[in-house]
Order: sequence, then structure tokens, then C-alpha cells
Amino acid sequence: MAKIKTSYFCQNCGAQSAKWIGRCPACGEWNTYVEEVIQREEAAGPASWKSSSSLQIANKPRPIAEISYSEESRIDTHDQELNRVLGSGIVPGSMVLIGGEPGIGKSTLMLQIALNLKNQRVLYISGEESEQQIKMRAERLGVQHPNCFILTETATQNIFKQIEQLQPEVLIVDSIQTLHSAFIESGAGSISQVRECTAELLKYAKESGTPVFLIGHITKEGNLAGPKILEHMVDTVLQFEGDRHMTYRILRTTKNRFGSTSELGIYEMLGTGLRQVSNPSEILISQREENFSGITISATLEGNRPLLIEVQSLVSPATYGTPQRSSTGYDAKRLNMLLAVLEKRGGFKLGAQDVFLNIAGGIKVEDPAIDLAVCASILSSFEDLAIPHTTCFAAEVGLSGEIRAVNRIENRITEAEKLGFQEIYISKFNLKGINLNRLGIKVNAVSKLEEVLSSLFG
Repeated sequence: MAKIKTSYFCQNCGAQSAKWIGRCPACGEWNTYVEEVIQREEAAGPASWKSSSSLQIANKPRPIAEISYSEESRIDTHDQELNRVLGSGIVPGSMVLIGGEPGIGKSTLMLQIALNLKNQRVLYISGEESEQQIKMRAERLGVQHPNCFILTETATQNIFKQIEQLQPEVLIVDSIQTLHSAFIESGAGSISQVRECTAELLKYAKESGTPVFLIGHITKEGNLAGPKILEHMVDTVLQFEGDRHMTYRILRTTKNRFGSTSELGIYEMLGTGLRQVSNPSEILISQREENFSGITISATLEGNRPLLIEVQSLVSPATYGTPQRSSTGYDAKRLNMLLAVLEKRGGFKLGAQDVFLNIAGGIKVEDPAIDLAVCASILSSFEDLAIPHTTCFAAEVGLSGEIRAVNRIENRITEAEKLGFQEIYISKFNLKGINLNRLGIKVNAVSKLEEVLSSLFG
């Protein structure tokens, strides 16, 4: 009989301490340490996902040249956006963690994927919803799959018994915070339980070759709840983002052992489920019949995908004393920097003006290539002069007012040309290697901010 041992864990970051302390030395949060049981009496039955114990030969070191390797075929999810984010499909034996705000559509996405995997036997484990609730969502999605099985269970020992009988080819767990193991005496959702349950599922995935999807909760700061080691244990971490009051959702990868971490997928939330958006540039640019001041178009990159987004600005005299600086979907500090550049290098008096900036479509952009579009949008509103809707921008603005080059400029130009734009402003340092003769769009190569302003506003 093993002796019962306890330890203290930070509920914010998962740091461990032998005694209670008021302030976590790892994350700096106060009063987050909770005592949890880390070892209890030996329970009947094995702790592994397999019900029968067997002797195993210990692993020995092998020369890397003697290790055989074969490229495994990935499982097609029949969802081009998810395939792109995962790196062209699901890798057998991988573990994928997907997180997002409550109500953003994580369960809908996973159930939709489960129903679309027609050639695989899928087990969907839910610890939050009843079978009837899942059935209602499936009816709303309008997709039928006879080999999609639903299990409402939270005890991992009971789950593995059903897994051994069913032998699923894909496993989905909704959510990891609701599971609990009988070998840990803390409550479901605690640091110890999340770590133990994930370890058991990870062992199952690697030994059986079955891909496992985990849905995870997030904290109020927007980070994945549970210990940070949870993200290190899994192979892929996906973040499902978006404003619940808007219809568009972004599936972004923050870690991927089998593909790029710079990919994203875009969906539209409808009453019948999530619709894949194959050409997001069309939804991010508003359709208008006439030109308005303060609106510009920028060619940006989200991952490896070029997008054309609409930048909206409103500049008006400050009537309440201190001028306001507000941005939505764009870094407020970078906005203040660009306003200072326009004041210093362009000679525009914006110190007594309220400036409001918005990235249309509800997305957040960190690409510095939209700097020039932001500057042009602000001055367009300030001068009340509209910029032609057939003109777009793709360049970074430096502190000295220089127009800096950006990466993958040809992809940006091609996307602008495909959508019917007639003119694009780029840095002259991006011209190297570009064949302007084969382009059907006018390319204006500039080196200073003054050149762009004089061309647009005279």
C-alpha cells in the first residue's frame, strides 16, 4: 500500500511547491496554490489504458541510421481549412488540442469533423453534454454518419473499456477538463487530473496509432486552462478565435509538430454549422458603390495565405479635451507610432484630433505590411479625400518615414490582381526579382512616405 502524498499546485500556471505559498514565483499570481493528492493507495486494475498487463522489454538506444522510417498517409478530414491548418490532414497517432472561448463553436467544429469522416470509425466522448444535446446539434448540421459513436462519460477507466471494445479510428474528447482518473484523488479539472488524463490519452494515441482530438477550456486571459505542460505534451495546438457577435471564425495553429505554425483556416458560422471560406478576401472587403474617405485596402499575409483587408479610419477634432486614440483589430501602440511619424515626417497636425481605426471583418492583424494602408487611411479621413477603391497598399513604414520592404510581395500582388485591383503601392526595395511586364496591375514603387502622400493627396 503506497503512502498518500500531497503537493501544492498553482491553478494558473501549474507550478508545483512542497508547501503553500501566497505568491506564485513562476507567474506572479496571488493565492492560486491548492493542495492536491499526487499519490494514493494502489487501486485494483492497471493504470494503463490497456485492461490487461503484460511484460515489456525496456527500450535500448539505437543508432539513428538504423531507425527505419516510412511516410505515413494522412487522414483526409474533408475540410480544406482544417487540412491546411494541420498540414494536409490528420497524422495517425497524433494528439491535437483545440481551445477557444465558450460558445465560439469548438464542439460544433469537432462534431462536424466527426460526421464528415465517412471512412473512419469515430468515437465522440462528451463530458459536458448529453446524448440528446449532441443529437440535436447533429440534426442541425444535417450530416449523417453511421460509424460515429457518442459516449457520455468522464471516468477514464470506463472510457478505455469502451475504446477496447469499439476500436475507434479517431477519438474526440470534449473536454479534457471534465475527465477524471481514479488514480488521482483531486477533482476533475485540477492540475493533477488534467495532466494524468492527458498522459493516459497520449499513451493510448502513441501505442494504438489512433489520432486524438482534445477540446480545452481557456482562462480569462485567453490562455489554455490547465498546466502549461499540457501544451508541451500534445503534438498540435489550435486556437479557435473570433467575435461571438460576428459570423466569422479563425482557426489558428500555435504549435504543430507535423506542419507549419503559420497557417490558419477561416469559417463562417451559420445556422447549419460552420461553412469553409475559400476566398476570405471577398468577405473582408465591403462592397460599396462609391468611394468614401478614410477607407483603404491592404494586401496582408495570414500564415501562408495572402488576404486583402479593409482599413477604416475616422479623424475628427477632439471636442472633449484630451484626444482619443482607439483601434480595433490593430495594435494601439503601433497606431501611436505611425501618428508620430505622420506628425514628424509628414507635417500633419494630428495632435488635436481624435483618431479611430478599425480593421473590417472583425479580424486582428499583426502584419507590419499594412502600415502604409493605415497611414493613407488616416490622412484620407483627415483631408476628407477618398482614395480610389481600385488602389491597395503593401509596405511597412519606418520611424524615419522610409517605406520598407515586406516578405512574399509577389503573392500579395497576385492576390490584388486576381481581385481586380488596378494599382498597388510597394517599397522600391521589393522590386528585385519581380517581372513587371507580366503583371496586369500597376506597381508604384516608392521609398519615402512623402512620395506616397504627394501622389495620393497632391
